[in-house]
Amino acid sequence: MPTFLTVKNQMRLTIVQTGEVPEPLRPTFGPYPSMFERMFNGTGGHFDYEVVTAHDNSLLPDPQRIEGIVITGSPAGVYEDHDWLPPLREFIRRAYAAKTPMLGICFGHQIMADALGGDVRKSEKGWGLGRHTYRVKGRPGFMLDAPESLSVACSHQDQVIAPPSEAEVLLASDFTPNAGLFYKSGKALSFQPHPEFLDDYALALVELRRGKAPEAVVEEGVASFARTSDSAKMADYIGKFFSETGA
Repeated sequence: MPTFLTVKNQMRLTIVQTGEVPEPLRPTFGPYPSMFERMFNGTGGHFDYEVVTAHDNSLLPDPQRIEGIVITGSPAGVYEDHDWLPPLREFIRRAYAAKTPMLGICFGHQIMADALGGDVRKSEKGWGLGRHTYRVKGRPGFMLDAPESLSVACSHQDQVIAPPSEAEVLLASDFTPNAGLFYKSGKALSFQPHPEFLDDYALALVELRRGKAPEAVVEEGVASFARTSDSAKMADYIGKFFSETGA
């Protein structure tokens, strides 16, 4: 007689894809949603997934009818003129009002801040590449055991210059003062760095910036991977955030 395994309290995460992996890296590393699925599967939480695309003007779901939202990175800037950005901002505002648990990473971090009243721009500091180290400035319940700092891969030029009034800064560095935000609703969280990136992909991204970013920044980015990664810790905090807010 067959045995069926039932996973209790499984939460469905709707991954809102806002861009594509750079074309030269796609055959090796696949799409962004797969990276997030791998990350969440490694946290020990009970999740399943659906993927919706925003950057191709697809209709986004009603955020009141979904369990959790993950907004991915993108090559786009929130200040650019794309038809799909206004509907995404409205989706974020509606999700925030409905208190649907929501996570943004990199571009997702920026578009959440932009939609909810913050200021996002291309930073005068230039490229952030490689594994950066961030000071932990806030410890909500899902991060109570966080260390003094976390080292996680990043790849960006844009930054949240001023957070929304609703947001508390969780992570900061001299290069990225608003690298992690937790919102007063208790249901919205975002990070500039990429805990979903494995080191081989993050290193390939740094190498892809040769000729675009200053050579010294690229070399520093390559060397930064000698630091121990805290991506798994950050992933665990994110998993706890969804498990607690979606309960």
